[in-house]
Amino acid sequence: MKNPAYLLLLTMVVSACTVRPAPISQDEVVRRTQELFDAVAPGNKGPWQKYFAEDAMYLDEQGHNMDKAALVTSIEPLPAGLSGNIKVVGSKFRLVGGTAIHSYDMDESEVVQGQQLHARYHATDTWMERNGSWQIVAGQVLRYYEDPAAGQADFRKFRDYVGTYELSAGDRAMVSVEDGKLYLQRGTRPKVELIPEAADIFFRKGVEGRRLFHYAGGKVDAMIDRRNNEDIVWKKVG
Repeated sequence: MKNPAYLLLLTMVVSACTVRPAPISQDEVVRRTQELFDAVAPGNKGPWQKYFAEDAMYLDEQGHNMDKAALVTSIEPLPAGLSGNIKVVGSKFRLVGGTAIHSYDMDESEVVQGQQLHARYHATDTWMERNGSWQIVAGQVLRYYEDPAAGQADFRKFRDYVGTYELSAGDRAMVSVEDGKLYLQRGTRPKVELIPEAADIFFRKGVEGRRLFHYAGGKVDAMIDRRNNEDIVWKKVG
């Protein structure tokens, strides 16, 4: 018969080896995340050093792919005349074993020499438990698209824009004017308003990109569909 004390010790050792990592709550992750962004304006690197793993990967809203060293280095105080804050909202959280996924929005308010600016972002962070400590191993930030402010168009030019534009054989779009507004209709799709941003530059509500009208010899010869600084040219055919 085995020694009862030996069996008890063996049970304790096995239990210790199979213990699961201490879970982290959504409230705690939100608190830590807010702490990170509260540290941005004053340039406090401490929370970023504390809550990011040494092998962390981070992709920001400008497309910068950073390791921890580059990320921490990027945290600097705002220049004189600038102030702002970022609020973490809309938190969504999933916890599976030693991994937690946190997806959330960020509402940013910034004051630049007395002028107010606002922006919205969406971020997803992956937290992992290692050696009893929960840290971010990966994070990605995206910026929500916002329409530009509508500008003043030169309505006298609208008649120059009206006509048929062709991208390829059979792929045509019509530009028309109704009640003083400019409209675009591609094929049989519904008409959409072309809202002026500036002279000869227009946008569609909720759609990234711009529409520009190109002049040659005093007449419009093309409509340019500008997407992410690249152009698709529609030739005017009628």
